[in-house]
Amino acid sequence: MQYNSEWKDFEVLATGSGEKLERWKEVLLLRPDPQVIWPAQKNLKNTQNLNAHYIRESTGGGHWEIQKKFPESWNVSWRNLTFKIMPMGFKHTGLFPEQAVNWAKMIDLIQNANRPIKVLNLFAYTGGATVACASAGANVVHVDAAKGMVERAKENLKLSGLQDAGVRFIVDDCKKFVEREIRRGNFYDAIIMDPPSYGRGPNGEVWKIENNIFEFAQLCFKVLSKNPLFVLINSYTTGLQPTVMKNILKLASKKEKITFKNIEAYEVGLPTKEDIILPCGASALAY
Repeated sequence: MQYNSEWKDFEVLATGSGEKLERWKEVLLLRPDPQVIWPAQKNLKNTQNLNAHYIRESTGGGHWEIQKKFPESWNVSWRNLTFKIMPMGFKHTGLFPEQAVNWAKMIDLIQNANRPIKVLNLFAYTGGATVACASAGANVVHVDAAKGMVERAKENLKLSGLQDAGVRFIVDDCKKFVEREIRRGNFYDAIIMDPPSYGRGPNGEVWKIENNIFEFAQLCFKVLSKNPLFVLINSYTTGLQPTVMKNILKLASKKEKITFKNIEAYEVGLPTKEDIILPCGASALAY
């Protein structure tokens, strides 16, 4: 298990009964978490100054139940980076704070490379990894199929004072974009993949990570430069073990005859005020 302890504007205050109580700067949110299968030590819904509670609906999805007024959006910071937080329809806030452990790793790799680094960030969401890599001096291409999330990523880049970092934002299907980059002969020194567990494309294409991630990873390896810096795969799918993703990186690199000194896999988590670590998925990193 790996986690980052540098957050000051975010923390997990308590967990239990399928939910987690979080502080996002001054705002307290109670959200569902499928990993929290233990009972709560107290009724988290009765937390003093709780701002909002996300309620799941039996028909799917859910809604925020507002208990104490709070801003529509606000900012949180990690190191010298700033991100916009805005609770959305499906329990999300626009940021995955557990990914700070990977931001720190990528920043170190880029800063220590002593050469220009071109990064391809796929399924890039609101750009946490994009902002981190750009802050380290990388040239980043940010790709996501959701236009709204790409606009949020642009905001995050600007909030961190990196609007002139030369990030290229692309609204597109990630697989189709990579296929075009292969045809164009464009290459990248680093690739980040943060795919959803399940999704549908604009033409009804079904993405299921267990069925599609290996083929997609192999495709992405075809746009790696001859001297790649790193490849990172994230997964939030409960049943997908870290070693499975490590094996994917090993097999894909072997097929494309690309050598990395290290390939590691690990659970990603968040420390809590209860002195336990909340698991938040897994990552595999080749570097």
